[in-house]
Amino acid sequence: MKFAKLAVAAVALAATPALANEQVVAGATVYGPQGGEVGTIVAVENGQAVLDTGKHKVPLAVNMYGEGETGPTITVTKAQIDGMVDAQLAEAAAKRDAALTVGAEAMAADHAPLGTVVEVDGDNVVIARGGDEANKVTLLRSHFDATDHGLMARLTNAQIDAAMSQAAAPAEGDTTGE
Repeated sequence: MKFAKLAVAAVALAATPALANEQVVAGATVYGPQGGEVGTIVAVENGQAVLDTGKHKVPLAVNMYGEGETGPTITVTKAQIDGMVDAQLAEAAAKRDAALTVGAEAMAADHAPLGTVVEVDGDNVVIARGGDEANKVTLLRSHFDATDHGLMARLTNAQIDAAMSQAAAPAEGDTTGE
């Protein structure tokens, strides 16, 4: 499930909000400015309603929705919202790819040091953990983001360690070596 964080100006999605929009509930179909379907609200929590357009799941503030005759409304079409999210995802991927260079320092998702990029081969990124060439781990390109603080993995060191332990453990019923 992909959640895209929209950096779209509030004006782009501003609706005429009601103080308590009873229409903004999970399962509600959302309509655009010309009455066309934009998507379905899949969850409402903490002032956010997650809109599933069929292509993206986008969290929008509940007050971004207006009330319509047939259900909640927003002031953009499905194509416009998908286009905005696609553009943001492409920009984020380009920034990530530019930051994924040999010698780049990476941090884990919890802001702890992860290591140094020693190789980028297609979608595989080899990290020397703690800068130790003898302690390498390979992660996927999609496991990284470029942030204001530098290159960051979407995983913590603990999550990486757990995955490596699982991968190293023999499978149940494995009789190799007997």
